[in-house]
Amino acid sequence: MQRIELAKNIYYASHITGEFLLRSGQISHEYFDKYLFESDSNLLDAITDKLLSIIPADTEMLAGLEMGGIPIAVMLSHKTKLPVIFVRKNAKEYGTRKIAEGLPFKGKNILVIEDVVTTGGQIIKSVNELRHLGGNIQHVLCVILREQSAISKLHTAGLNLLPLFTMQELKEIAEH
Repeated sequence: MQRIELAKNIYYASHITGEFLLRSGQISHEYFDKYLFESDSNLLDAITDKLLSIIPADTEMLAGLEMGGIPIAVMLSHKTKLPVIFVRKNAKEYGTRKIAEGLPFKGKNILVIEDVVTTGGQIIKSVNELRHLGGNIQHVLCVILREQSAISKLHTAGLNLLPLFTMQELKEIAEH
């Protein structure tokens, strides 16, 4: 699937109208439901095909962030044969009590995978925990960058953001 077609398909699959309560407490009459593009296996396959070309060459392991980064990371793991870990927002309070589930990652060059990046705050929190546990993380790959300010915030945390699309780009492509 070509880039323009993919952008349109992501936008049309995920852009919905109605009345939505936002996290900020405001009401919006449009909403971008990222899980609609992630739950469509054909669309997710096309997205991950495009993401393959921007995976840094030194990547040894993928880390899917809860919850939206996990399906993308699993598809990329399948296509690249790189191992994947699943990173929780908070460690479980029972069982293994781990923040990250999967194979050992200490000393590995890990590429963090997220679906949509708005501020980057949760990414930084998760990366700091993974680094504390011995992971080497310099890059974050995402499907959509919602707010440009996240780039500088992540850069300050020593992270390079690699977005496939910006939200503005998706909107502009969909309008033409």
